[in-house]
Amino acid sequence: MNRSILFDSPFLLGFEHTRALAERAAKAAAESYPPYNVEDRGDDGIRITLAVAGFSPDQLEVTVEDRQLVVAGRREAGAKPEEAYLHRGIASRGFLRTFVLADGMVVEGATLEHGLLHIDLARPEPEKRIVKVPIRSAG
Repeated sequence: MNRSILFDSPFLLGFEHTRALAERAAKAAAESYPPYNVEDRGDDGIRITLAVAGFSPDQLEVTVEDRQLVVAGRREAGAKPEEAYLHRGIASRGFLRTFVLADGMVVEGATLEHGLLHIDLARPEPEKRIVKVPIRSAG
C-alpha cells in the first residue's frame, strides 16, 4: 500500500498507529461481500447488519482483534454437490469482513435473525480523569 505523504510530515510524530488504522480502513472498504448496513441507534450505539443468508450460527464467528471487528463465515466443503442446483444465485463462499473500531467501542452482542447477522456496538461514556502533574524545582 502506498504511504500517505500526510503522515510522513516531520511535525506528526508518533502517528504510525494512525497511519496503520487508515490503511486497515482502506483495505476493509475494498471488500464487497457480504453486503452490510451500519445503523446509528442513538445513545452512542451502532448496529452493523450483514446479509449472511445460508449461514448457521456455528459457521459464523465475530471477534475483536486490536480495535478491529472481524466477522468470518466458513462453509463446510462438500455439503451439497454442485449438480443439485439448477440455478445458484446465493453465494456459498466463505468470507472475512473487517471494521476498524474507534477507541472505547465495545461489542455488546451479535444476533442471527432471518439471514441477517446483527452486531450491536456501544461507546460507553469515558471516565473523566484529571491528572495533577507535580512540579519539581530545578535545584
